[in-house]
Amino acid sequence: MRPLSLAALTVLELSPAQAVRCAAEAGYTHVGLRLVPATPTEPQWDAVGDTPPVREAAAALRDTGVQVLDIEILRLKPDTVVADFRPVLETGARLGAKHVLVAGNDPDEARLVERLAELADLCAPLGLAPAVEPMPWTDVRDLAQGLRVVEGARRTDVGLLVDPIHFDRAGDTPEALRAVDPARLPYLQFCDAPAQRPDTLDELLRQARAERQLPGEGGLDLAALLRAVPRTRALSLEMPLQSRGAGLDAYGRAALVHRTTSAWLRAHALD
Repeated sequence: MRPLSLAALTVLELSPAQAVRCAAEAGYTHVGLRLVPATPTEPQWDAVGDTPPVREAAAALRDTGVQVLDIEILRLKPDTVVADFRPVLETGARLGAKHVLVAGNDPDEARLVERLAELADLCAPLGLAPAVEPMPWTDVRDLAQGLRVVEGARRTDVGLLVDPIHFDRAGDTPEALRAVDPARLPYLQFCDAPAQRPDTLDELLRQARAERQLPGEGGLDLAALLRAVPRTRALSLEMPLQSRGAGLDAYGRAALVHRTTSAWLRAHALD
């Protein structure tokens, strides 16, 4: 069966160790861990280095057999010093992670490409591989730009991470995705969303960060998207359900996401 990973954003209130145990309880094979916060308002854990949360997460991984698919989130900004990421990467490697989620937040594309290559060189000895996620509000907005940046780094282990909601909001299509070298697509995120695209940045961000939908409940052509990539690719189930999941705790949401996604994949012969 296709590996399914519990993305950090789906259960953001949980510590890394809690997220691991939640993933195991809900039937996931993998988990994504947010070692570095994406925003200043979200829960933050002392999850870099030899800290209690890291040791607890390592113990939970040993106890459950769940594996870490990716760690997040590293932002490449104009003032980024790539060497400063080393403690985060070493922590990810300690926990057995395979991929590092990267956001491009530098309008100077040449500099962004150079920093991405530096990051790949830092990752490689640790068994990690960067994956750049195009998001319409960042400086890597869509599939074409993401592919240009990734290929510009000239590293075979640098990937492109496709998220259906960002992919659709950027105006990308499954036909364009089929033209991408599958080696550049190590795994995907997965969710559904309303067919109508937001007309403001605030609504675009609100949907992406809090109000995604379960597969089959939105209007995205998820089947076409998955058929455009190798069916062996793991899916990171990133579905914050602020309204849809009201009344459910993190464990309940994780179980709902896993159950609904698994059923949808089976129904479309994509599991």
